[in-house]
Amino acid sequence: MDKVTIPEPSGIYAQPWSIQKIVGLMKMFGPAAMVASLAIGAGETIVVVRSGAWAGYDLLWLVTLSCVAKAYFVTYMLGRYTAISGEYIGHRLVRLPGPRGWLLLAIVLLEMIGAPLAWVPISKPCGDLFHHLLRDTLPANVPEHIWENLITSIFIGAALMMAVRLTFDKLERQQLIICGILVFGTFTGTLLVQPDFARTVIGAFNVGYLPEFPSWTPEDAVKHPMLTMATTFGYVGGSVMAYIVYANWVGIHKWGLTGHKDIEQIQEHAFQSDDIDYLPDSDEDASKLKRLAEPLRWDVAMGAVVLFFVTAGFMVSGAAVLYPLESRFEGWSLLTNQAHVWSNIHASLVWVYYICILAALWGTLQALPEVYARVMQEFFEAVWPDKKWDYRRIQRKVCLYIFATTMIIVWLNIPFDILTQIAGFLLANLAIPLAMIAALYLNFKLPPRYRVGMVTLIGSILSALLLMIVCGVSGWSLLGKLLGG
Repeated sequence: MDKVTIPEPSGIYAQPWSIQKIVGLMKMFGPAAMVASLAIGAGETIVVVRSGAWAGYDLLWLVTLSCVAKAYFVTYMLGRYTAISGEYIGHRLVRLPGPRGWLLLAIVLLEMIGAPLAWVPISKPCGDLFHHLLRDTLPANVPEHIWENLITSIFIGAALMMAVRLTFDKLERQQLIICGILVFGTFTGTLLVQPDFARTVIGAFNVGYLPEFPSWTPEDAVKHPMLTMATTFGYVGGSVMAYIVYANWVGIHKWGLTGHKDIEQIQEHAFQSDDIDYLPDSDEDASKLKRLAEPLRWDVAMGAVVLFFVTAGFMVSGAAVLYPLESRFEGWSLLTNQAHVWSNIHASLVWVYYICILAALWGTLQALPEVYARVMQEFFEAVWPDKKWDYRRIQRKVCLYIFATTMIIVWLNIPFDILTQIAGFLLANLAIPLAMIAALYLNFKLPPRYRVGMVTLIGSILSALLLMIVCGVSGWSLLGKLLGG
């Protein structure tokens, strides 16, 4: 294949830097909003709130590190490769040394093992919350845990049924609305609880500090402090597929080379070639292509800010409201207990909380089947290109699998802590470092003039090291707990 012709930047891409251009780039905010909104689940709404309830503001630095490393560097590096090369990341990673597609299949396997474990800590507290809201209308002769499990099952089933009916465009609009609700609700809630902003800033940057345990600290956190911290870090930002699918969504938005008129031929050639030999050699062409990929950096940065703002807001609320009350959360009444506490601050805050929490968790569950199916279709086409992989069929099968496995876990009443710790390790602390290392590999597969700058490269390498350290801490601590240590 001959060298491709990089289109001349036009429209907003050709404008000089100005307020108007910045506003125009911000209007392209979309794929990263979806990543942020679907990442907001049990970690942001429960795990970090519980951490704030016993650690106060002192573990906010975990949120800062997690958002910088994952929401920015991992997302940007994966998305940028597709924007610059035009190629699906799975089509390049399938060539890694070893059995064909081993990394792709390992990521799918980790996600499918961990997904049901992650769905239950998101949905079961919602079931408990709905039971709390409906308790006066439900028959009293049925045990409470039966109602909670039944409502949880309906909640999961409804989310899955709605998921298979959504198109990408509708899903993106829905998640943008949810992002707006979350930001507004978090901002309102944070102001109402009147946190100590000075301690908030200190806590966000006091990296490595582990506070002393007050008397109301959950027993599991006291016994396994490093596992608790690693799980909190891992749960901020969601699972590995949320980051991988971002590159696919970049292609849907036609940023960078993915908007080229000959993109199908480019992708076909790239899939058959060991080297990315179709990008022109001049610095001028490299500069033009980087300008066409400008929306990516703004999109990722705004997504990271949204994730940090919402997650930190939940932890700050826990620190400002629950820490002084020495709140101890047990069982599955995690969201319900939080609502009881908010009512002591201001009655209107309860409904702000209800709307934010249910919108966030519903949006997460409804968006995840799209993520699973889109990534699996890309990966399976890369590993087995001679077979036809239908997106909708994959999505339906995944939904059936998720429903069947979550029903088992819901009705077995497995404790919250062990579910989140195993899911956090598999889906985040183990799988995301693999994705970050793969992103660095992809960057060096690009011709030198098309690679990231030195600052971004250093940040990416440091992020990879941080993710690997957390992976080691999480895995070793979890193994010790499972073995009775």
